[in-house]
Amino acid sequence: MKYDLYGIGNALVDMEYQISDDKLASLGVDKGLMTLIEEDRHHELVEQLSDLQHKKASGGSAANTVIATAQFGGKSYYSCKVSNDEFGDFYLQDMQACGVDTNLDGQKRIDGTTGKCIVMVTPDADRTMNTYLGVTVGLDEDAVSEQAIQNSKYVYMEGYLVASPTGKAAALKAAATARAANVPTVLTLSDPNMVEFFGDGLMEMAGDNLDLLFCNDQEATMMTKTDSAEKSVDALKKIAKRFAITVGADGSLVYDGEKLHRIPTPKVDVIDTNGAGDMYAGAFLYGLTHDMSFVDSAALASKAAAKIVTHFGPRLPAQQTRALL
Repeated sequence: MKYDLYGIGNALVDMEYQISDDKLASLGVDKGLMTLIEEDRHHELVEQLSDLQHKKASGGSAANTVIATAQFGGKSYYSCKVSNDEFGDFYLQDMQACGVDTNLDGQKRIDGTTGKCIVMVTPDADRTMNTYLGVTVGLDEDAVSEQAIQNSKYVYMEGYLVASPTGKAAALKAAATARAANVPTVLTLSDPNMVEFFGDGLMEMAGDNLDLLFCNDQEATMMTKTDSAEKSVDALKKIAKRFAITVGADGSLVYDGEKLHRIPTPKVDVIDTNGAGDMYAGAFLYGLTHDMSFVDSAALASKAAAKIVTHFGPRLPAQQTRALL
């Protein structure tokens, strides 16, 4: 196979700020969640945050995951949509620098505005995201590379795509292409808001042959209408053959298709939780595509997620990621 991991998701330039709780409250945003906003609201927030420095990186949930897999030494491909503006140039160049192939390579990009995500990190290390999708709201089936999917070990779908009819259609096409080629499919639920408002769409994306599901404990309980990660296990078995539920500092619960395992996480001083779930999935999938057992892949994922939360930003420098092996 040419690629270890094929991902499809929203292409967003992350603009990450460290912010006080008082400042966050003054902005009138919902703490700890991802909220979709319009362009005028995006500009309003940027203006209100103009006194703070920010860190910029190519992002989007699935992008962070495929980059993590590539940083560990895997080979990744990403299907996405950016425009021909300055942020689109930055996005493409950053993905290339990370060693990730994309459907954008050598293609003419459309006019418009590249999507951006304002990430606000409070002193408790919680992250709040306000996302202006820009042209990525129009991500559609044309972005899907059937050839790349057919030459990949896994296909990874970002749950955020469910919020866009064309994005969901693109994910469904990727999944159908994967099934036809006997390539396992993977879905991340992405965010509690996606589960609350688009649960049926996520079930459609999961389909009836999902190999692996990633979620956190809040997403798991909301998806299964239970009140604990442990109680969600039986219901999740009906959605995916295997799954991983992250439970913050308590590590993760992972089901390998036969047995449930509790994976501990190293105790660390948390600075920023942005990108932790994405890193977890990227490390996990690197392990699965490089002859590691399911449990060992989960242990690497927990180790990687624990490392990234000690770092400001959605991903580690490549050499730090590689050093986790």
